[in-house]
Amino acid sequence: MNDARNAGDRDALELRISSKVYCAADGTAVEVLRGLELGLQAGQLGVLLGPSGCGKTTTLRIAAGLDPDFSGHCRPPGSGRLGIVFQEPRLLPWRTVEQNIRLVLPPEQADVDLSDLLDTLGLSSHLARYPGELSLGLARRVAIARAFAVRPDFLLLDEPFVSLDEATAARLREELLALTGRGHVTTLLVTHDVEEAIRLADRLFFLSDRPASIVLERCLPPPRGARSPATIAAIRDELREQLADAKASG
Repeated sequence: MNDARNAGDRDALELRISSKVYCAADGTAVEVLRGLELGLQAGQLGVLLGPSGCGKTTTLRIAAGLDPDFSGHCRPPGSGRLGIVFQEPRLLPWRTVEQNIRLVLPPEQADVDLSDLLDTLGLSSHLARYPGELSLGLARRVAIARAFAVRPDFLLLDEPFVSLDEATAARLREELLALTGRGHVTTLLVTHDVEEAIRLADRLFFLSDRPASIVLERCLPPPRGARSPATIAAIRDELREQLADAKASG
């Protein structure tokens, strides 16, 4: 059963999943995660990588408190202000861009000034538009703005740049780094793109096939977001060798 959250120092993310099992359509019990442990210090950006279907999104859902049906322990960082960016933007089509962003705010903050956030994400001129009028890149900016509108301590992102052209994805990565750095936001992100992960992360967590656990953890040298192409290529090649060794020894 989930989830004995301890009092005390809540600056770090602490996630320990002894087991996560779900029931398949035919009634079979499927263990998705087993013995998965990870941690992030306040303000760090961690990236989860691994094979398709291994349980990365499930891990995010557990970290977010959206899936309490697991054996283990999750202690989220900060004061509990959580921002989430899903694989799809999930915007309400009958609300404007600004209405979609402010939807997450409590009533007492409904009119809070979001101009800095909107300017950073290039949304100030699009606030009166509706989701059906937006490109995928703009829709993803709105989803990111909605996550940051609550001034989160803890941010979870599930492949936020997937299906975007590289130029748009690169701009959004830079904006994400600016926002997380400015707010000292502890962040956990899922991607399949190893080079993207190396660009963004302080820590990398590589998951195995099901039942997934962490087979390789790597701390990256600072500063994130400013690693040269040569550095990224060198780290990628090192990781490839380390993953091959981990697989051989496993």
